[in-house]
Amino acid sequence: MLVVIGLVVVVAVSQFRLTVFGAFALYFVVWWTLLFVMLPIRNQAETDPARVVPGQDLGAPASPRLREKALWTTLLSGVVFLVAIPVFELTGL
Repeated sequence: MLVVIGLVVVVAVSQFRLTVFGAFALYFVVWWTLLFVMLPIRNQAETDPARVVPGQDLGAPASPRLREKALWTTLLSGVVFLVAIPVFELTGL
């Protein structure tokens, strides 16, 4: 994941004249926003009554797959980030 983030930031800095901090900050905002989009995808509630803990929300996912979602969020964020930079005037951010 760090390699993808590094490549995206290098492209943003070299091609679109963003500062390194600005590129990281903008990428972080895009990544965090898309993470909240990805979190509910493919979630299934726990249906086994033996595995439900007292006080647990009945809609809590049985297997949230956070690593998989973080990887997909990183890849999708790179694409969205590189598409958004030329669309908006962000030079010198």
